[in-house]
This record gives sequence, C-alpha cells and structure tokens, in this order.
Amino acid sequence: MKRLLAFALVVVVAFGLIAWTSPGLLNNTKLGLDLKGGFEILYEAQPLTGSGPVDKQSLKKTAESLKERADAQGVAEPEVTTEGKNRIRVKIAGVANEAEVREMLKKPAELQFRSADGCTDPTDYCKVEMVGSDFTEGAAKVEYTSLNTPIVTIKVKDKSKLADVSKRLIGKPLAIYLNDELISDPVVQSELTEGSAQITGQGSIEEAQNLADVINLGALPLKLTEKYTQSVGATLGQKSLEETALAGAIASVVILLFMLIFYRLPGVVASVCLIIFVWILLVAFWLMHVTVTLPGIAAFILGIGIAVDTNIITAERIKDELRNGKSITSAFRSGNKNSFRTVIDAHITNIIAAAVLYFIGQGSVKGFAVVQLASIIINILTNLFLTRYLLHLIVKSGRFNKPSYYGVKESEIRAL
Repeated sequence: MKRLLAFALVVVVAFGLIAWTSPGLLNNTKLGLDLKGGFEILYEAQPLTGSGPVDKQSLKKTAESLKERADAQGVAEPEVTTEGKNRIRVKIAGVANEAEVREMLKKPAELQFRSADGCTDPTDYCKVEMVGSDFTEGAAKVEYTSLNTPIVTIKVKDKSKLADVSKRLIGKPLAIYLNDELISDPVVQSELTEGSAQITGQGSIEEAQNLADVINLGALPLKLTEKYTQSVGATLGQKSLEETALAGAIASVVILLFMLIFYRLPGVVASVCLIIFVWILLVAFWLMHVTVTLPGIAAFILGIGIAVDTNIITAERIKDELRNGKSITSAFRSGNKNSFRTVIDAHITNIIAAAVLYFIGQGSVKGFAVVQLASIIINILTNLFLTRYLLHLIVKSGRFNKPSYYGVKESEIRAL
C-alpha cells in the first residue's frame, strides 16, 4: 500500500506543478519569426574602404552594434549571430516598420571624437574633431602603467591632425562617440606630436578592453551587404503556429491512446512520464531563453518520438519475459536489465549526431541541435529512470500480478 501511495504522490505532485506553471511557461516562450512574423537578413561584411579580410573582433563588435541599434528601435530581443569569417545573421520577430529597421541596420558603425569647442554648452560636444577613418586599423590596445592600471593606447594616420586637436584642447575633454552614443570623455593632458595617445580613467580591464574594441571597430568600419532576406507576415506566422499546435495535440492524443491500449499499466506509466517529459522540456526552454522556431518544434516532436520508443522498448522486453513464463517481478527485473543497454546506446548515437549538428551547423540547424540535445538528456531522466521507478512501485505493491495488466494474454505465455 505504501508503494501505491508513493506512486500516487509522485503523479499528483508532478501534475499539480504542471497545471500551476504551464500557462506561465507557454506565455513566456519566445517565438521565432517563422511563428510570430518578422524578417531575417544575412549580411556579408567587408571594409568600408579598400578590400581585404575582416577582423574577427570587428565582426563581433559589428554584430553587437547591430543588436544595440535594433534595441534602440524598440525591437524585442533581436537575434544577431556571426557566421564564418565575414557574415552576420539578423533575426527580428514581430516588427511593423521593417523597411525602416532594415535601413537603420546596414549603416556602418560611426566613431567620432568630439569636443565642446565653440558649443554653447560645455558638455554638448557638438564639434567633430576626428572620425574612425583617422585611426590606424586595429591599433587600439590595452596596456598597463607602472602601477598596473589599465590604459588604452591608440595611433592615428595623420600625426599633425592629432597634434593640432590635442594642442587646442589641452585641459579639455575629447569625447568618444559610437553611433551617437557617448562611450568616454577623457581630458587631453598635453600636446600629442608622435601620432599616438594614451587614454586613462578606465576603472577595470573589461572597461579598458571595451573602449579599445570600440575604437578599433570605428577605425575599421564595415560595410554590410544583404546576401539573403526572408520576410514572414504576422498572419502567416500565426497560422503556422496554430497548425503546428493542432497537429501536436492530435499526435499526442493518438500516442497516449496507443500506449494505453497496447501496454496497459506500463502504458499508463509511460503516458504520465511523457507528459512530465514535455513539461520539463518547456521549463528547460524557459531557463535557456530558447527562441522556438519551426525547426525547434521539429526537434521537439522528434524528442517525443524518441521518448515513446524508450518506453516501448522497455515495455516490450517486459512482455517478452512474461511470455516466457516468468513472474511479474522477475519479468520486470529482466526486462529492465535487457532493455537498458539498447536504450542507452540509441541515446548516445543521437547525442553524437546532435553534437555534430551543433558544432558544424549554423542558424536554425544549430537551434535544432540544441533542442534535440536537451530532449535526449531529459528523456533519459524521465522516460528511462522515472518510468522504471514508477513501474517498480506498482510491481512491488503486489496488487497487479496478472500478465494482462502488462498487455500479455494468458494464451501467449509459453509453458516452461
């Protein structure tokens, strides 16, 4: 009786948590542009002037700049990733002013050094003294003083220009702007005649490195060329979501009925564990801030299929042992033992395949792999170990000792 109470307690607590948290999980799930509507652009980056390879750090900072620009336009959680040596992929869901956002995104990063010389307000910084192209590409570096304080060193292409600006602004700030955003406003200490300067005042190594990255990004502005675009209307995205949800609901009902009809008690346990599996996977999505797309849903459904297979393999092995004339307890023990290695081997091959997709793939392929990896790990916890624990409670209770409870007819049992 205690084991049945333990079984009931696990089921009641699990389903109570599912009922309590599922509405919030579903409402907080982030949808990709193929389900919510929006657009996707693949940019190819190249230096604004001349030709040559694109610096990896500049590509990364350009991607961050794109994300910041999208945020400034009120875009909710834009997805910006780098690909290969010179490509950036941007995914933005749920925007109404697509043309305006696209035009804003493709502008090069604009670095300016400004002063308040001639401005009405001493903090206005209205006068542009130098721009990104005045600086040597990649020359901004983090160095350290004798007191181990981080500083940023920079070099310019025209020594006389820096000398003129620094001489005129001694004791005054020379503000650094990226895309019209104030990054730093160091004060000029002396005339700089060697074509290089040191910027002090950074409180940490991270702050100094960020400033150096900003200057290098502005010194090597990248021109973005659209290589691929895709737009999905909000209506089409909503229709895709509704059709996917309907198909998933129908498939789930059919799967649960199949398990109940063919496997009886193991089918009941499998159905409970499948529902828990889906809920934990949604929790994992929420914790990882996963953006759900159609490829992600495909991986989700594949994970459910793998979970069903896990339960079927275990239940079939138990049925085979019962047909051979073993007792319920013995059949449960042998069935679990014989199926364990088969199930684990299958999961390991799936993990390897998903890992290869993750490390080699890009964009939606990598998203598919992440969902598949998460589903396999959760599947092992729920549909392998939890299923066996719940079945163990039922078998050891001693109240379900008929083979028919496990989907085996008396006529199928072979005489020893």
